Amino acid sequence: QVQLVESGGGLVQAGGSLRLSCAGSGRTFSDYAMGWFRQAPGKEREFVAGISWSGGSTYYADSVKGRFTISKDNAKNTLYLQMNSLKPEDTAVYYCAAVRTDSRVVFLREYEYAYWGQGTQVTVSS
Repeated sequence: QVQLVESGGGLVQAGGSLRLSCAGSGRTFSDYAMGWFRQAPGKEREFVAGISWSGGSTYYADSVKGRFTISKDNAKNTLYLQMNSLKPEDTAVYYCAAVRTDSRVVFLREYEYAYWGQGTQVTVSS
């Protein structure tokens, strides 16, 4: 089992940047594919970005492609989401998620992930 704790959220102006981190404990990250999801007020949680267990494959939602970058440091058991050119519509609670796998694929759906963090708030002002 792995425990996940997100950090790095906050208030930023439109056009600014933030880097979210997701620290894991309990198991080595090298066994896990991981992802970032977000949930805006009144909306369902949605996929943002995913990364394979090795870090060799990534996938992004169209809404963040070219602005966000997901990365994974297995030695530090930490997942990152670099968010640039932020927009007000990026405002949401951001969650990291993990699933233990030996597959090289990137998982895109909530039900594919077994472990979740508590979330970190990102607010982008216009």
